[in-house]
Amino acid sequence: MEFIDMHCDSLTVLLLTDREKADLNHAKSTMVDFERMKKGGQTAQFFAVFLPAPGMLEPFHIPAISDEEYIQTLRGYLLKNVEAHPDLIQMAYTGEDILTNRSQGKMSAVLTMEDGRAAAGDLENIKRFHKMGFRAISLTWNMPNCFGAPNSSDPEIMSQGLTEFGRDAVAYMQELGILVDVSHLSEGGFYDVAGICKKPFIATHSNSFTLCPHPRNLTDEQIRALGNAGGMTGLNFGPEFLNPDIHCKDSTALQIAKHARHIADVGGVDCVGIGSDFDGIKGNLEISDCTKLGLLEDALKKEGFSSDELEKIFYKNVIRVMKDTLR
Repeated sequence: MEFIDMHCDSLTVLLLTDREKADLNHAKSTMVDFERMKKGGQTAQFFAVFLPAPGMLEPFHIPAISDEEYIQTLRGYLLKNVEAHPDLIQMAYTGEDILTNRSQGKMSAVLTMEDGRAAAGDLENIKRFHKMGFRAISLTWNMPNCFGAPNSSDPEIMSQGLTEFGRDAVAYMQELGILVDVSHLSEGGFYDVAGICKKPFIATHSNSFTLCPHPRNLTDEQIRALGNAGGMTGLNFGPEFLNPDIHCKDSTALQIAKHARHIADVGGVDCVGIGSDFDGIKGNLEISDCTKLGLLEDALKKEGFSSDELEKIFYKNVIRVMKDTLR
């Protein structure tokens, strides 16, 4: 089954482990590379530029780097690797681009950003990110920023909504054609987004809170709101987002499929996709890289999904949302 994955952190891993070569075609340190994408039958990968928290790079002996230089560096890794393998993969900026590349036997790479803090409260930066090719932005990571508050186990933080800039920025992102990503966002921020967006919005890598009570996951009410907006969430393969015990280290295809079943039952199968979080997760991973999605296909069949529903989950829902949102 061909598939589109809405989130991986492979560009960050290249910076940490292979910043001299930054080879994404046959990388040894990442869970995702072009060769394995091709082997796994992948249609497209959303490659995130994740903005690390202060001090996160120090253990890797990486000199202090500004957000702007960091963004340009990781974006450069992706563009350089795609340009080096034009017969294998191309950049995609719309759903139509993915379909065109697919018709030519090529995979697609979509550039995204995780943590919108680099917008720095200025809509001109949002416009600049769009011109740079970014087509999805996770509004927050796990700390507050100019958009608003992050997910949190603290109810007071979790209830906080978007800032005034955040509200303006979400509307502007939809106007420009940037997917609004609510993974990592507070619940209050989520509902602000739902109230502002006139086009679908997404959670690139979030599961069901009912099945796993991690604050990053979506409640049934949020899943219904997402589905009603025509949006979708990507199934996260990380064990802390799958298990009733968030400290469990096991991640299996069956667990992922059970989240898919619940989300589809609550919000409709049109709001289910894949957002593996490869290279951002650890543990005992049954699906440990991008060649093993066949295991998920088998597990989803056991959960009663039809062939048409599997195609929606694996790639058609993403293309629909991109067509409805990007230009």
